[in-house]
Amino acid sequence: MAKIEHDVVGIGNAIVDIIGRCKNDFLIKHNLDKGHMMLVDADRVSLLYKEMGPAVEISGGSAANTMVGIASLGGRSAFIGKVSDDEFGTIFRHDIRAAGVAFETPSSAGGAPTARSLILVTPDGQRTMNTFLGVSPELSPRDVDPKLIEASRIVYLEGYLFDRPDAQAAFRQAADMAERAGREVALTLSDGFCVERHRLEFLELIRHRVDILFANETEITALYSAATFEEAARQAKADAKVAVLTRSAKGSVIFKGDKAVSVPAAPIRQVIDTTGAGDLYAAGFLYGYTNGKSLDVCGHLGSLAAGEIISHIGARPETSLAALAAARGF
Repeated sequence: MAKIEHDVVGIGNAIVDIIGRCKNDFLIKHNLDKGHMMLVDADRVSLLYKEMGPAVEISGGSAANTMVGIASLGGRSAFIGKVSDDEFGTIFRHDIRAAGVAFETPSSAGGAPTARSLILVTPDGQRTMNTFLGVSPELSPRDVDPKLIEASRIVYLEGYLFDRPDAQAAFRQAADMAERAGREVALTLSDGFCVERHRLEFLELIRHRVDILFANETEITALYSAATFEEAARQAKADAKVAVLTRSAKGSVIFKGDKAVSVPAAPIRQVIDTTGAGDLYAAGFLYGYTNGKSLDVCGHLGSLAAGEIISHIGARPETSLAALAAARGF
């Protein structure tokens, strides 16, 4: 069996986030669904970028953010995702490596550009994402390095990437590789609209290939077409070996077999930007999980990381999560 070199390897969209503030009127004017992620084409992303006002460019992508969070906690993480050999691809590669994440997926040449996401943050801290995926969903099974999968304790799959058949095949291949190597597989559902597009496929993955499921309240109720969170949680508990369900200010609930653990949200002074809250919760949980912590401590680490990320603009930590965890006795 291969030597463990990474706690977690994430597979997902490699995206550069372009983050700016706006008022609710801007969302209404452009017919944007507040609080959700929408896929847009090149013309649409150019129009919104032209009209959105001042912005900050920060490398992002859901699974990539999670891997950066794990590195900030002192863990060992790696990432698999597609970028092009353009300016945004160079930015993404530099940023994720500078954060301490291993990233060796070759750049694509001569095709679609690197993905970018315009993230509009309203005064209440809600983020509305308009994502041009570019080359990112062209990830295929040939991009999944078997040695990297075998050398990682957990393979973390990003639901956002699931739209194209090649990416779905890459997910299943990575899960099969992980199973053969005796590793675990985690899946994040990513977004309610994403769940609605791939509900049956996600259920198949969860029931047969996934060890740890991450979902928020909207996503888990959409997955089971449930009227209430409690109803969806009961079904998730039955389907998933470990189900980690987040509820924003209500905290989170973690299920494993007959065990259920409730964890409060971390107290913060003000919510500035909710971008990446779920990504960083997953980072804290997975860091704790791969280091043998109890489910309760894993959940508190998740809440701590999510609390740090929503206290400022952007989905990458501005304060060392390892230092914050040490200060809290974790």
